[in-house]
Amino acid sequence: MSCFAGIDIGASTTKAIIINEKKEVLGHSVNNSGADFKAAADQAFGKARENAGREGSDKCIIVATGYGRRNVPYTDATKTEISCHAEGSFHYFPHAHTLIDIGGQDSKIIKIDGTGKRTSFKMNRKCAAGTGAFLEEIANRLKIKLEKLNELAEKAESSIQIGSYCTVFTATEILARIREGIDVVVIIKGIFNSVIKRVLEMDSMEGNIVMSGGVVAYNPFLVEMFEQRIGNKVFVPPLPQLTGAFGAALYALKSKGGLNA
Repeated sequence: MSCFAGIDIGASTTKAIIINEKKEVLGHSVNNSGADFKAAADQAFGKARENAGREGSDKCIIVATGYGRRNVPYTDATKTEISCHAEGSFHYFPHAHTLIDIGGQDSKIIKIDGTGKRTSFKMNRKCAAGTGAFLEEIANRLKIKLEKLNELAEKAESSIQIGSYCTVFTATEILARIREGIDVVVIIKGIFNSVIKRVLEMDSMEGNIVMSGGVVAYNPFLVEMFEQRIGNKVFVPPLPQLTGAFGAALYALKSKGGLNA
């Protein structure tokens, strides 16, 4: 085998990545998960193979992870998303660290020791506040494209404090701030600060800090704000949204012929 793949089927997006025996990324893809996880996995894996070209045309060992990992019958094995995120993060940062993954529907904090072993993990509340879905809802309320939030937040010279924990109540609070005449860029920066606040309330930050996930991938200014908040450097893997998929591909490579589910 010269082709090793990881497919991360999340509640919001599905990610696929293909690597070779040198752990080099050959191809990758991201698409919406929708209501059919198998179809989403097929699409992501197919696109990743297309991007990998000839090197990705061989039969791959495939490990699936994420919310819909058991909905893909042709994978060789499944692994939990906690395991795969830790594996992917430790590959790039092989030392003790705290991994913060901010996804579409949830946020995770995973603590990893100097050997790559997971020592603890926590997930956010059932409410989507502080996740990608939270930012998407706020963008919709403000009639702003989601991909514009980072650019607008960077322009703000000040911020506001968002007090609400619930996404619905936050939207109401934002409308009140707009009526007060507060500039929308200041409001968006306040929303970013709200995301950071939610993360910091989840668990203590120990050792070096690594951030991953789709929210991090599309909002690098959020990482800068987090650095300012904690007073330390924050590390980000090369493909932050595909950290879990990359970790799954590493497990496929380790197996050299399949893993137990």
